[in-house]
Amino acid sequence: MRILVLSGPNLQLLGLREPQKYGTTTLPQIHALLSDLGRELNVDVECEQSNHEGVLIDRIAAGRGVYAGILLNAGGLTHTSVSLRDALLAVDVPFVEVHLSNVAARESFRHVSFLSDVAAGVVYGFGADSYLLGLRGLVGAVTRTRR
Repeated sequence: MRILVLSGPNLQLLGLREPQKYGTTTLPQIHALLSDLGRELNVDVECEQSNHEGVLIDRIAAGRGVYAGILLNAGGLTHTSVSLRDALLAVDVPFVEVHLSNVAARESFRHVSFLSDVAAGVVYGFGADSYLLGLRGLVGAVTRTRR
C-alpha cells in the first residue's frame, strides 16, 4: 500500500514558526516518524511539501491509481481552496485532513474547512502526533474499504 503525505504552505517552517502553536518538531522529523510508522504498518509513505497550491493539486492528480490514500495538511489552503477540494474529489482516493494545532480553538476563519466534509477523517490538535494518528486512521480506512 502506498500513501502520499502532502503538507502545504509554510509547513517547511515547522520547528521555528510559532512553536507555542505548532511545536518544535520539524517537518523532516515528522516525515521520518511517518516513514518509521509506515514500515510498522507495512505501508510505503511518500512525503512532499509545497508552498504552491498548483503543485499540491498536480501531485494529487498524478496520484490517481498510484496511491491508496492521501494524508493532507493543507495549512491555510484548508480554509480557502475550492481547487484543492475539487482535485481530491476528482482522484477518488480516500484522504485524511490533519492539522498540528487545535483549529477549533483558533481564529474563527480557521473553523471553516473546504476539505473536512469530503475527508475520510480529520485529526487536529495533537502537534506532530496528528500526522501519525492520521496515518493510522487512513490505513485503517483503506484496509476496511478493500475487504
